Amino acid sequence: MSEAADLLFTNVHLATMVDGYGELRDAALAVKDGRIAWLGPRGDAPAALAEHDCGGAWMTPGLVDCHTHIVHAGNRSNEWEARLNGASYEDIARQGGGIMSTVRATREADVEALLAQSLPRVARLLSEGVTTLEIKSGYGLELDAEARMLRAARLVGERLPVRVATTFLGAHALPPEFAGRADDYVDELCARMLPQLAQEGLVDAVDAFCERIGFSNAQTARVFEAARALGLPVKLHAEQLSDQQGAELVARHGGLSADHLEYLSQAGIDAMARAGTVAVLLPGAYYFLRETVQPPIAALREAGVAMAVATDCNPGTSPMTSLLLAMNMACTLWRLTPREALAGATSHAARALGLHADIGTLEVGKRADLALWDIARPADLAYAMGSNPCRGVVNGGVLRQAHIAV
Repeated sequence: MSEAADLLFTNVHLATMVDGYGELRDAALAVKDGRIAWLGPRGDAPAALAEHDCGGAWMTPGLVDCHTHIVHAGNRSNEWEARLNGASYEDIARQGGGIMSTVRATREADVEALLAQSLPRVARLLSEGVTTLEIKSGYGLELDAEARMLRAARLVGERLPVRVATTFLGAHALPPEFAGRADDYVDELCARMLPQLAQEGLVDAVDAFCERIGFSNAQTARVFEAARALGLPVKLHAEQLSDQQGAELVARHGGLSADHLEYLSQAGIDAMARAGTVAVLLPGAYYFLRETVQPPIAALREAGVAMAVATDCNPGTSPMTSLLLAMNMACTLWRLTPREALAGATSHAARALGLHADIGTLEVGKRADLALWDIARPADLAYAMGSNPCRGVVNGGVLRQAHIAV
């Protein structure tokens, strides 16, 4: 380095997440202008204007939660309790529950109300070392409500120390005013909603729910074509409940990720491998819904498909605000290795958002989004259920305590 660093972290063990854990013990890391300027053995550390002794802690890239529906209004614990008492999804839906319950609550909330309900959920993630967060819309299902969700998501990134990537998920469910007219709703999405929201700068990517109870392969393809025409990347809720060839569809469109994937076929795996589409694994929904069909982890691994892990935080199927718990679940339920789980919450999650050139690993030139941990080894992050060993978080080179007030 030609100039002194702004901040030097010393007496630290690094899990760079380059080539496995990429461990560097008794190391140091220098930050300059919010980016990683140097890392290596502590004895070779450059001069810095300030120094922080990490006391032998481990440092990883800041965690990345690459699939959430964390901005929403309302609560559906009553439906969860009803299911445990024997009610079916159909029973609940006939009584006006399910996703439409959240849609009604979200449509009634203004931006500040959405923000007030969402910030505590986000803060819990940040206390566990999350520095980048994806937030989807999809509980408005009409232009104004979808816009309010996306504006609230943008404000999350202004009010709290976290980078937010927004995703338009208008094709999440069919709103009641379009009952029996799914193609007309897709017309509305493609011709009016998405172009206007994109023009306002509210959309970083576009998602859809391709499923028998969601949107068909052909309808989803129309949404993707509209997104690509606007220069927006795509991703997909794919193969969660059945194989609708969604993974193949999103791969054909150069998609960032295919998410859920319990019913993923070998053809879908091969298509994802060719396209470089990331498999986003969501064990919270699998657990909460008591599913039994597992994503084909071994086949994804064999094909070399990158596997990310996320919370899927949402009120109906995964009310989870712990990415560390999601990592543990992915290992325990689906036999990911702890190294795969940590890569899934850092480097592969960054790739699933198209941000891997900037975050996700500890490398010179990347943004200094970092997490400090009181652990003995990196595998501990996926090991201890309910534990939060996060000591501190660095956002763009600024060190703060892990726990923040909202």
